[in-house]
Amino acid sequence: MATIQLKGITWGHSRGYTPLGAFSQRFSELHPDVEITWKQRTLQEFADFPIEKLTERYDLLIIDHPWVGCADATRCVLPLDEHLSEAYLDDQAQNSVGNSHRSYQYGGHQWGLAIDAATPVASYRADLFEQHQAEVPTTWDALLELASRGNVAVPAIPIDLLMNFYMFCLAHGKTPFSSEEEVIDAETGLQVLDTMGDLYGRVDKTFFSRNPIAVAEVMTRTDDYWYCPFAYGYSNYSRTGYAAQLLTYGDLVDFRPGEKLRSTLGGTGLAVSAFSAHPEWAVRFAEAIVSGPCQSTFYVEHGGQPGHRAAWTSESANQLTHQFFRSTLPALDRAFTRPRYNGYLHFQDHAGDPLHRYLKEGGSPERVLQEINQLYRESRKNAKA
Repeated sequence: MATIQLKGITWGHSRGYTPLGAFSQRFSELHPDVEITWKQRTLQEFADFPIEKLTERYDLLIIDHPWVGCADATRCVLPLDEHLSEAYLDDQAQNSVGNSHRSYQYGGHQWGLAIDAATPVASYRADLFEQHQAEVPTTWDALLELASRGNVAVPAIPIDLLMNFYMFCLAHGKTPFSSEEEVIDAETGLQVLDTMGDLYGRVDKTFFSRNPIAVAEVMTRTDDYWYCPFAYGYSNYSRTGYAAQLLTYGDLVDFRPGEKLRSTLGGTGLAVSAFSAHPEWAVRFAEAIVSGPCQSTFYVEHGGQPGHRAAWTSESANQLTHQFFRSTLPALDRAFTRPRYNGYLHFQDHAGDPLHRYLKEGGSPERVLQEINQLYRESRKNAKA
């Protein structure tokens, strides 16, 4: 039995677990005294139980970058800049996918490593477009036309609507969270809600209960939906043999001529608990699995969606995924980074609810903005407390 046992916690999807489990096995083969086990939990469970509490139970944690403000305030995970070499961190910075690496920096420290990168991108059934001799949408108007025909799928649970709310703020020329009093000004906010209503009013109501994974599943299991305009990308569905049908991934549509939509950065980071009994081994594992050589070969080959740019530009990784990485990299590179202050996650967990009610059931758009801004002010107040 291994004398050093590390426990990790991740999210329950092939992309979130399989490469971790595979590399942990290999790490133990190279270091027989070390055993690493992983627990899976749903994305909702991540929201329901604070990560800072999990650091008392787990050595390695998969985190969302907006949590780093809490990490800085509580110091419940290790500042990795104090445990990794400057050369290693420079390599991570120079090979970041978009803002992924920097998104785990806060208060002068690096609280996680970008093990996974994602942003909402377009996906479609190339076979169905070919069968119907139809053009894949490249503009907002073409997308709306296809949605009117019932061929568009789009995730519309609260969290995805909130991420897309940020995207449409940017599309209308304003950056959200520029003020500490409101997420967005009323004039822009009303334009955003009108734009979102125009799309979500044309799609099937069942999508108000579907996340990006569920959308990918319905698109690959049935021939009902040809196109998804924006959902967090999953390279798994562009790999032969993973699903019944392949999805082809690409960049977002032009909202205006020559102006593509700019979506909201996702992905995950790998953090090391400050309470670990074996921090040196936990850091050593993190350093190895997020390194360029691992990310661009072993990690991506076992179903991962790496945070290291070497994988996104790799010929073999792109052949494996029918060009997923190369086709979506431009969207990653321009993706918007969410706030990371301590308290933001409470806002994120709840601010999608009024959007969801409004887009599904109707109501007062002014009231929606009031609710969102009230939640924002409360979260800012809590951050300063």
